[in-house]
Amino acid sequence: MLARASQVLGEESYYHEFIEGLERVLTPAGTSVLVNVVNSPAAEIATYRRWSAQRMVHGVIMVDLRPGDDRVRLVRELGLPAVVMGDPSTADGLPTVWTDDHGFAREVVGFLAGRGHAVLGHVSGPSTLTHTQLRRAGFSSFGSDITVIGVEGDYSVACGRALTAQLLASRPTAIVYDNDLMALGGLEAIRAHGLRVPEDVSVVAWDDSAQCQLAVPALSAMSHDVCQVGEIAAYAVLDAMRGVAPAAVYEAPKAHIVERESTR
Repeated sequence: MLARASQVLGEESYYHEFIEGLERVLTPAGTSVLVNVVNSPAAEIATYRRWSAQRMVHGVIMVDLRPGDDRVRLVRELGLPAVVMGDPSTADGLPTVWTDDHGFAREVVGFLAGRGHAVLGHVSGPSTLTHTQLRRAGFSSFGSDITVIGVEGDYSVACGRALTAQLLASRPTAIVYDNDLMALGGLEAIRAHGLRVPEDVSVVAWDDSAQCQLAVPALSAMSHDVCQVGEIAAYAVLDAMRGVAPAAVYEAPKAHIVERESTR
């Protein structure tokens, strides 16, 4: 279940690759993947209840967890086998596919600090999401040596464009975006202000994609194998559905910086 704007989902590569990874494992196992797009947390809850009542699904993979997320309690109440994508702190003992957002954010800051940047912009996703909060904490953990100016976005190109225009008033020398679409919007705004990438402002996108590679200039990005993350999630949900494994943490592949022209 994805609570995102349909347009963003159509353009963003992350979930396309994630679902491809799921299907690589689940389809040969005779299991189909159902993706449902909703517009609010309340609609998510209602859909889980309907799926359970009508026995439409045999297991669920939950994404974009929030602190104290009601869905964790609900799937236990409904008896739905479930896997959480995110930090184990959100899962209350459910099987979890963990990506270290806090640690990866520190890696981004260290990468930029090593290139002389001291004032960074961060265009994040919604602040209600746990992975956004962990990334923000990772960015701010460098103390007074690095100034981070954070603004909250919605993962769209238009949002990246508007928030970058707002950030540029604070004169950051580098901006990190929580997805590739907002980074592309940021490139447009930087050019519109008569600035150059990377000579005036360096740009880093979170989650590499073909769009990062084809952008002009090509975007440096935090990269990990999203298809493999999907495969790990698929094995985890199969285990949960079969009841053959205890609750566990499945560690996703580590992310790493791919440097391209936008930070050189």
